[in-house]
Amino acid sequence: MHIMVLGLNHRTAPVELRERLAFSDKDLEEALTRLRHTKSILECTILSTCNRMELYAVCDQLHTGEYYLKTFLEEWFGVPREEFVDHLYVKQNEEAVRHLFLVACGLDSMIIGETQILGQVKSAFLTAQKHGATGTLFNTLFKQAVTLGKRVHAETEIGQNAVSVSYAAVELGKKLFDGFSGKTVLLVGAGKMGELTAKHFHEAGADRVIVTNRTLEKAAEVAKRFNGEARPFDRLVDSLREADIVVTSTGSSDVVIRREMVSEAVRFRQVPLFLIDIAVPRDVEASVHELEQVYLYNIDDLEGIVEANLVLRRKEAEKVEAWIEEEIVRFQEWLQTLGVVPLISALREKAIAIQEETMRSIERKLPDLTERERRVLRKHTKSIVNQLLRDPILRIKEMAAGPDREEALELFVQLFALEDRLSSEEETAQDKEMLVARFSSSRLGRPAYAGTDLPTRS
Repeated sequence: MHIMVLGLNHRTAPVELRERLAFSDKDLEEALTRLRHTKSILECTILSTCNRMELYAVCDQLHTGEYYLKTFLEEWFGVPREEFVDHLYVKQNEEAVRHLFLVACGLDSMIIGETQILGQVKSAFLTAQKHGATGTLFNTLFKQAVTLGKRVHAETEIGQNAVSVSYAAVELGKKLFDGFSGKTVLLVGAGKMGELTAKHFHEAGADRVIVTNRTLEKAAEVAKRFNGEARPFDRLVDSLREADIVVTSTGSSDVVIRREMVSEAVRFRQVPLFLIDIAVPRDVEASVHELEQVYLYNIDDLEGIVEANLVLRRKEAEKVEAWIEEEIVRFQEWLQTLGVVPLISALREKAIAIQEETMRSIERKLPDLTERERRVLRKHTKSIVNQLLRDPILRIKEMAAGPDREEALELFVQLFALEDRLSSEEETAQDKEMLVARFSSSRLGRPAYAGTDLPTRS
């Protein structure tokens, strides 16, 4: 068996194709059911967002699994495979696991470090799990991916610094004001970038928006979106006087806000005036920044902040990539421990059977025991069993990760005479062995048999 991901994203496919191969929420259950019952597919999860569509699968054979995943896409969407196959990426085993971790951490996103994708990965997994499409491997793998993603956002600053001009303006504003509640935003012009910036300030708490434009009807149209006020352009100085934050993005080829206008507006002012000039050519006369209590930033200032923040995010990403490699090793180690599980279970079952038989023998020979005395004996005999098993179990787990793993497991079976109890699990063991041997051939090259939960991080 193998772990595989097959999909496309914003880098490999245009939006025209992505929208044709997007799963709707209402069809996801049926899609998962059909995919799970597709030949060669043993477990599956579907991740479908505006920027990516990915099928994650545990399949019995690589070539067959890939073929039927493509066939599933072709039949489900009614799109001939020759129209999408060149846009697909296919990753197998360790690469597939690495890809899932990169996606969950936001390192494969259009905006590196964005957090929305983590929730989408979690939702995709929970949906698949709810509808019975996942099993031992994906239940562990996706939980590990989500936990890693949470750790990345909690312990790094990868998502802390704005990477768009509009958000960078808001971040700058936070350095001037304790908060935006009660603040007035003046939007000069009706350009899209200016409107978006004003929107971010409004969402951040600024509760009053004034829009002024040479065409009053256009100003009214934009102001309506903020439940704001539209004003004629000839009231610009009055509007500057009332504003705390000015976002300007007109298409004028000349300066729109001159020094004397701002000077007049802030003459009796006690609080800062924050001007963001997104226009090119610039709307605000450069010498405005020399005025007291006036802070002026232009598009180059904001783009410089964005670029600096991107550098910070990329630096944090390097740290995350190292964590991902550690998590891949942990997943492989978990796969390694799977082989020990049936041995430990068999040993426990055998020991408990002996303990129960001993209790029955005691009760036959001492028929006058009270119920309390039976409970005490049962508790202490089980305690003896657990204490005796503790060290052998710890030792076999350690030895299973060593170079003489197979010999150690065989010796363990012989020492405790577990052959009969293990025989019923042989078929399952062989299947799992194939998976682990293929998944980890580059690092481990050792088999595993059955599943348990991933160990808690120390």
